[in-house]
Amino acid sequence: MKVIGISGSPRNNGNTSYLIQRALEDVEKYGIETKMVNLSDYTIADCIGCEGCKRTYSCVIKDDMQELYPLILQADALVLGSPTYFYDVTAIMKAFLDRMYCIEVFDDEDRSVWMSVNEAMGGKLASVISVCEQEDDRDTGHAALTMKLTLQSLGYRVTDSTEIINLFGRGEAAGNDKAVYLAMRNGQRLAKTLLLRNKIRSNINK
Repeated sequence: MKVIGISGSPRNNGNTSYLIQRALEDVEKYGIETKMVNLSDYTIADCIGCEGCKRTYSCVIKDDMQELYPLILQADALVLGSPTYFYDVTAIMKAFLDRMYCIEVFDDEDRSVWMSVNEAMGGKLASVISVCEQEDDRDTGHAALTMKLTLQSLGYRVTDSTEIINLFGRGEAAGNDKAVYLAMRNGQRLAKTLLLRNKIRSNINK
């Protein structure tokens, strides 16, 4: 099994990246392989709605997303994280989510009929972490919801959607016990759910 952590922060060593890494550390405690991805290391263009992916389920835009697609499709689960920029995810996280459109498949004649590649292959798991500077949780806006709803439409069952507030300066997350606890719980629940899935599959196949 493998879990990919994906940070939408422009700061590779910022609070969002740190909390995702803490979640992944707890995933690893259950014997599950992990990998960390910082989207700021990649050049990701916007989806242009060309429908070039309609038949092949792969995006026709040749940029760094082509490196990420195999990692994502091979992974059993994702941990997505983004800081909150004006009540939503960062631009690079939104571009990443939009470019995942290629694994969403629609009926040729009725676009109200659709299914993701992940669903067709049996479904996957994911969890979400959003980080906000403000002290009022209402200021987290739609960041976590944007990631959660997109993942659900892409065939992921989201085990946690965690909103963490009052973090701004670099390194503040490491000194915030509640933030660290929430990130660790996020990773633990994801790992345990993956193990439960495998146990059920094993029992069914006996």
